[in-house]
Amino acid sequence: MAWNTTIMTHSIFIDGEAGTTGLQIRERLAGRADLTVLSIDPARRKDPEARRELLNAADAVVLCLPDDASREAVGMISSNTVRVVDASTAYRTAPGWTYGFAEMSPTQRDAIRAATRVSNPGCYPTGFIALVRPLVGAGLLPADFPVTVNAISGYSGGGKGLIAEFEDAAPPADTNDAFRAYGFTLAHKHLGEMQAHTGLAHPPLFAPAVGRYAQGMLVEVPLQLWALPGRPAPADLHAALAGAYTADGFVEVASWDECLELQKVRAGAGGYVQALDPQALNGTNRMRLYVFGSADGSQARLVAILDNLGKGASGAAVQNLNLMLGLEEGAGL
Repeated sequence: MAWNTTIMTHSIFIDGEAGTTGLQIRERLAGRADLTVLSIDPARRKDPEARRELLNAADAVVLCLPDDASREAVGMISSNTVRVVDASTAYRTAPGWTYGFAEMSPTQRDAIRAATRVSNPGCYPTGFIALVRPLVGAGLLPADFPVTVNAISGYSGGGKGLIAEFEDAAPPADTNDAFRAYGFTLAHKHLGEMQAHTGLAHPPLFAPAVGRYAQGMLVEVPLQLWALPGRPAPADLHAALAGAYTADGFVEVASWDECLELQKVRAGAGGYVQALDPQALNGTNRMRLYVFGSADGSQARLVAILDNLGKGASGAAVQNLNLMLGLEEGAGL
């Protein structure tokens, strides 16, 4: 008896495939037998109709474009069968769009599977939401509590312009900065989704920075536990986070013993605390969460490590694409 071994393939069009996120998505899709990546014929590269045709012909579209260009692309889609993953900030709090953080809640994965329009989360918000949402949901962190988030990312998060600034040797593009704080207007474009998807009543105070390394990030939320109504202990925060994430996702919580071990002072000149490396999860779609507390339990530091181009961008986009097309969630990841 002859068996039919034909594999069903889905067609994918990446609009903006030459950008940092688009290139990383292509890498993760390369070699997959269940997907066919469509590209515009080079002879029609500047033809808007060629782009419109692919936006409507593909089974799924990933938009790796600036906000206004993403809105334009969505407006060009007339087919009611095309599924869209948008990597810009344009739709992250928009009605009718599903937020693409599958591990965010017990129902989010199924919501993404059923959606035709999914907004890919920002890199900083992915870490912040993972740390804060479970605490608000458990009643440990009041929704109206003033929250601060400090974060550092590799310079790849700034796109081609910032990459060139850090990597090009010739002026005026070159820079010798080892660390660069920014966002001093306190009006960062990620604040809306940070507030909306954690349940906070007010946007957090966000202090972002860029380091002199290509990719990887740390997102940190410091908390004055003595000021919280229930005065939770650091171990209570850890338990809430550990209970919020299951083994079938890409978010993991370091054990309480591991967190305590990391706090120990090591031998050396003056002693030092073992460090967390923002590049530790580069090249993966994983995110790892930590809870550290002061000896008297009055303060805590919550920390997330992730790849800003992985779980913070391209990895999450592929994960969402897999869910929307009914494929194995971790394929290509």
